[in-house]
Amino acid sequence: MNKRTLAALLASALFAASAAVYALAQKRTSAQDAQTNESKTGDAHQAGDGGMNHADCPLMRGGESSKTQQNAHGAHDAALEERGERAMGFSQTATVHHFLLKADGGVIQVEVRDAADASNLELVRQHLSHIAQAFAAGDFETPMLVHARVPPGTDTMRRLKSEISYTYEQTETGGRIRINTQNAEALTAVHTFLRFQIEDHHTGDPLN
Repeated sequence: MNKRTLAALLASALFAASAAVYALAQKRTSAQDAQTNESKTGDAHQAGDGGMNHADCPLMRGGESSKTQQNAHGAHDAALEERGERAMGFSQTATVHHFLLKADGGVIQVEVRDAADASNLELVRQHLSHIAQAFAAGDFETPMLVHARVPPGTDTMRRLKSEISYTYEQTETGGRIRINTQNAEALTAVHTFLRFQIEDHHTGDPLN
């Protein structure tokens, strides 16, 4: 083998070795880049576009807040039913309340769920008859006890009691109180009071 041939073989071997080293380096770089990208993607998924983690995510906070609010509403409703049963004297779960707004006042109506429930039926009628007389005298102690606060509208209804009439009527499965007034200020107060009852008791009655 002459010197020229030997030199060619050595050059070829060096080229091949260099190519292999370069390829290995590229492979390692690609692997590192992929790992870095995966890490960034994971961080982005955890943090979100704004760099927040899950604990700071508004949706996560909203979920926790929503759950807390639901628990608070549940506790409020349970307490409302308990106070209502004590103040009204009949079962809140065995009866249905309705509060209806009218052009000249409104209606408070309570019915038993079971027409055969003679005990609660009689208690409902006694309560509504008493409430009609109490409201006419400007006495709103019962709704204050039920809701653990002064219901909106009652201060004006008390002040303008002479402008408002409360008429008790017996129904087939309960009773109702018809509220009537020709005084615009008193009417606004009555509607405010009834809307509060609708919302706090979750009756689903129209607010208008």
